[in-house]
This record gives sequence, C-alpha cells and structure tokens, in this order.
Amino acid sequence: MTQTPDRRGWLGVLSVALGSFVLVLSEFLPIGLLPAIADDLHIGIGTAGLVVVATGLTAAISSPVVTVLTSRVDRRTVLWSLTVLLVVANLVGAFAPTFGLLIVARMLLGVALGGFWAIGAGMGARLVEARSVIKATSIITAGISVATVASLPLGAFVSSFASWRVAFLISAALAALALVGQLVLLPSIPAVQRVRFATLGGLLRVPRARIGLITTVFVFLAQFAAYTYVAPYLEDLVKVTAGTITLALLLFGVAGIAGNFVAGATLSRNMVATLTVGKVLLAVAIVLLPILAWSVPGVFVLLALWGFVWGAMPLGMQTWMATATPGGSEGSLALFVTTIQLSIAAGSVLGGIAVSSSGYGLDFTIAAAFALVGAVVLLTLGRGGRTEDPGPADPAAAPLSEPSSAEPAVDALRP
Repeated sequence: MTQTPDRRGWLGVLSVALGSFVLVLSEFLPIGLLPAIADDLHIGIGTAGLVVVATGLTAAISSPVVTVLTSRVDRRTVLWSLTVLLVVANLVGAFAPTFGLLIVARMLLGVALGGFWAIGAGMGARLVEARSVIKATSIITAGISVATVASLPLGAFVSSFASWRVAFLISAALAALALVGQLVLLPSIPAVQRVRFATLGGLLRVPRARIGLITTVFVFLAQFAAYTYVAPYLEDLVKVTAGTITLALLLFGVAGIAGNFVAGATLSRNMVATLTVGKVLLAVAIVLLPILAWSVPGVFVLLALWGFVWGAMPLGMQTWMATATPGGSEGSLALFVTTIQLSIAAGSVLGGIAVSSSGYGLDFTIAAAFALVGAVVLLTLGRGGRTEDPGPADPAAAPLSEPSSAEPAVDALRP
C-alpha cells in the first residue's frame, strides 16, 4: 500500500469523496429538471428522459473498458483525467443549444462515471492505514447516498427560480473544486493489478454473486422506471406547484438518509429479510402513487415510504455483493457497475415508453412489478447462494508488482 502521511491521506479521501458526490449528483440531477429541459428544448418528457439513459448506457460500457485500458496507469492520473472529463461534461451540458449536444455531454459524463466507479471505491485502501480502510471507503461511497438524496430536490429547486442550465454550472463548479483537491492532495497511487477483458467474468462464477446481480437488475429497473418521472408525475398528475415539488422531493431524500442508517443495523441481522421486505414496500409505495394522486398528504406519505426503503437498497446490494465476493477486484466491481448502469438506462427507457404511451399509471405499475420480481428471486434463491472467492479468471489478473489485498473495493464495503 502506498505510504502517505495520515493527515494528507484523509484529505485525499475527502477529495475523492467530493468527486464521487459530484459524479452521482451530475448523473441524477436532470431527473428533477426534466419538465424544464423538455420545455426549453421543445421535446416531450419521455424524450427528455434520454438524458438519464445516455449517461447510464455510456457508463455501463465505459466501466469495463476504462478498467482494462488503464489497468497499468497510476490511479491518481486516471482519477484526475476522469474528474477533468466531469467538469467538461457539465460545462458542455450547461451551454448545449440543442438536445443532441446535451446527449453528447451526458455521454461524456457516462465515461467519467463508469471509469470512476471501477477504481474510485478502492482508493481508500491506498490512502490510509489498513485499520482505517473501511472508514475511508465508507466516506468515499457516502457520496453516492448524499448525491442521490440531493439531486432531485436541488434540480427542482433550481428550476423553480432559474434556468435548468444553472444546475449544470453548479455541478461543474463542484467538480472543479474536487479536481483542485485531488491535484493538491492525492499522492502517486501505482497500479497493482493488470486486468484484461477475459478476467471480467470472474464474478459470474460465484452463485451468490449471480443472485445479487439478478436482484440488482430488478431493483434498479423498478427504481428508475418510476424515479426518473416522479417530478413530471407531481406536476402533471398531482398538479402541485414547483415549490411543493421541491418539498416533496426533499422529503424523499431525507427519508432515504434515514433508511440508509436503519438498513445499516438490520442488514447485519438478516440481510435477505431486509432486502426482501424493502423490495415489497418499494412496490407498494410506487403502485399506489397514481391511485392516490388526488391526495397531496397521501402522496407525501408514499414518497416518504418510497424514499425510506430506497435508501436501504443500494447499501443492501453493495453489502450483498461484498459478502459474495470477499476477493473482489477492479474487474468484478466493473461488472457490478455495468449491471447497475444498464438497469438504470433500461428502467428510464421503459418508463419513458410507458409514460409516453399510456401515462404514469402504467409506468408505476410496471416499476412495482419489477420490484416484486426482485423480491421473489431474492427470497427463493438468496438463502442458498454460497459465498466464494472466484479468484483470478486469467493469469493477467495477477498483481503487477505487489499483492492486491489493499485494493479490493468491494471487500472494503463489508460492514
């Protein structure tokens, strides 16, 4: 492990954490801006949802590609490059005069996003002492939860008083701040593991990991088929003001934080039960939203329930994958990231088709069905999946110069 002064190492962790926050914020920020983007660029809501799809698909492709192509490059240099790309993507998006150029900007963001999550979560193990690796990694990955919470209400809040483009400029400024911190604080972090495309399938040989990937597909399909269109739902079906939409989405986010902390306690007691119950409640909350659209208080209660159970889902799936692959590597993490991003993109596409063709009722019903399927798969197969270390699928996965025990990103997430 690269030796650095303890204080500088923790400051480096914070700079990487800020980068993770801005990446996920930038990915989900347009969800709260879809009505404003659609109106400004004269496109439909379903078409506007492609700004989420483009990022997810590109990230799914770029995660394994960046992992392989940069596996011999200093991780600090790779991270700098990805953060520069993050700044550029947000600036291009902010000033894009056409929807086509906005999609290009979102694809650039997808490259940065996929590349970062293939290597970023393991940075903590290279920056601090071994006894502090879990804490450092949790700080870096906390950027996901906070950004997921902040993105929707921030987007809705900005669009209520300014152009949606201002939100992209805010993201660009935060990304520039993270870049400065990384340039100043990160030490050299030499690559320790060579990865080839042939090594990326190792995760699929682990039964418990396969179950985790399948259930991850269904829960992210469910979430983003509905979540991508929750702001338009509130505007078009519930018919509330922009200020009320912001308040509703803020409630969703705060409930998500609470759900994250509660899941941290319940997952250690019964992981299958926590995830299964969460998926069922997710389905119930989503399917009831169109039915109770006439009642603003009822919608707020359902959004709070939805936010609470969703707050547990990413942490739960990360924990499941961590216990499934104790020998996790950048290659296996890249496959996990690809699964998530493909599911986000597919969910957004299916949601857009449903909204455009039949409205929010069909969209939210489909999303609820996905969540229930995920619960059934986990409940029926989850108890039998074994925890194994797949080992390297190819000699090329061997370390370049030192053991990679300090490197595994997934293992560092173990509670």
